[in-house]
Amino acid sequence: MEFFKNKNVLVVGGTGFVGTNLLLRLIDSGAHIRSTRHKRPARIEDKRIKYIDCDLTLMDDCRKVVKDIDYVFHCAANTQGAAVTEKNPLAHVTPNIVMNAQLLEASYFAKVKKFLWLGSSTGYPPSGDRPVKEEEIMEGEPYEKYYCVGWMKRYTEVLCRIYAEKLNPTMQTIVIRPTNIYGDYDDYDFATSHVFAALIRRVVERRNPLEVWGTGDDVRDLIYVGDFVDAMLEAMEKVDAFMQFNVGLGKAYSIKEILQMMIDIDGFKDAKVVYDPEKPSMIPIRLVDISRAQTTFGFQPKTEIEEGIKNTLTWYRENK
Repeated sequence: MEFFKNKNVLVVGGTGFVGTNLLLRLIDSGAHIRSTRHKRPARIEDKRIKYIDCDLTLMDDCRKVVKDIDYVFHCAANTQGAAVTEKNPLAHVTPNIVMNAQLLEASYFAKVKKFLWLGSSTGYPPSGDRPVKEEEIMEGEPYEKYYCVGWMKRYTEVLCRIYAEKLNPTMQTIVIRPTNIYGDYDDYDFATSHVFAALIRRVVERRNPLEVWGTGDDVRDLIYVGDFVDAMLEAMEKVDAFMQFNVGLGKAYSIKEILQMMIDIDGFKDAKVVYDPEKPSMIPIRLVDISRAQTTFGFQPKTEIEEGIKNTLTWYRENK
């Protein structure tokens, strides 16, 4: 973390899931930390973090937050779970396009040294049970239910490349494409949460019957948020060319397997699980190849799924 000492670092979306965990790691780095704050209150109160209230769909606010900044971690997004994605796909499009485009432009003219943006594996075309590589992003349309959010993510990646390679001077940009992230400070509201957080809440609250949306056969690669933050910090320090990286655990588990691990670890002995295939679900299987991140900046996930589940159950019970 010596790299960030005395540097001006902006965490965009510092009151969200990933941003909160990133701030927790940065506060002891010696960096001068700034964080955006919009609708959510700050979850980490520390005198070493300067929060700026802003609306990043407004260009003046984008210019304000990036002034004198060296490194930008763009973790903010308008994002929800399967129910919102199915009912209102545009919820992921317009506000994110506006925010991403304006923040990139403001950062460029503020002479930001490096800009890291969180993309998504939703941009990939379906690849079956084969882990997909970074260069395959444009080799077909996104999965139909991800069409809107997938193309929004693809478009922003193109913008990142423009700033890194097509302008004079350029601004260094990096794209991280996470799989499903889980852990402390996640969104546990049933109306907007992703599947892992919703299951954690149902297990801890001893919901019986324990309802699961879909058949439970969907397969996911889940990465613990602490490992994901490690990847972001390593990429920011070590990557000096425009590149995209898949970041995940590199292993696959079905929703049924994940839920059973939660039940066993938490001792929910009389759980009655009910699957509802009529409820919204997403792509049946999504696996990614993480070898580029491993070879380029030494990424190696440390937290196996059982340990991550145990950590998350403990955090949720203590904080919620």
